Amino acid sequence: MNLLIVFIRTLFFYFFIFIIYRIMGKREVGQLGIIDLIVSILIAELTVISIENYDKTLLYSIIPIVTLVILQISLSYFTLKKPRFRIFLDGNPSVIIKNGKINYNEMLKQKYNIDDLLVQLREKGYRTIEEIEYAILENNGSLSVFAKEKDNKTPLPLPLILDSEIQEDTLKLLKKDKNWVINILDKKKLTLNEVFYAFYKDKNIFIIKNDDLI
Repeated sequence: MNLLIVFIRTLFFYFFIFIIYRIMGKREVGQLGIIDLIVSILIAELTVISIENYDKTLLYSIIPIVTLVILQISLSYFTLKKPRFRIFLDGNPSVIIKNGKINYNEMLKQKYNIDDLLVQLREKGYRTIEEIEYAILENNGSLSVFAKEKDNKTPLPLPLILDSEIQEDTLKLLKKDKNWVINILDKKKLTLNEVFYAFYKDKNIFIIKNDDLI
């Protein structure tokens, strides 16, 4: 009888968690942020506890899981509307290699050593650092790599504005200030609140307005 209860509970949580993750949205495991990872671990733990303690009601696990899902969805919505809060939770991507040169200060800041860098480069098919023009450590720990072209010029698209928020890290890389961005927007007869996304590439700025979104 006990084995049957465990079997039924396992089937129940299989479909229950499947529905839960469909509600939370589609994200690959490697793209999970800190909050997503915490929620996933807690859901797994609560599920195991409920299956093992089959003498307890399912509500002891269902209620905490539903609470976590509501919290995760609320935070996802809030971070979508508040870029600064998203940066606080997930952080910003880090430029590890810029113009073919390693940014050791950023590597120290991110606790990212040269062995980590070489391993991830090899995984992407690159033999040496000399092949790389830019390498960016993403928030999820993956490494985005831009190889050198034959002409040794591969301008990297740099996010300048995200959700109407000027990206100060990009300004530091470009050695510009906020007034520079505002002046460009003024010439295009745009305000900061009208811009959903803007990036800098090869001395040009490309802008996607909020009105351009579907």
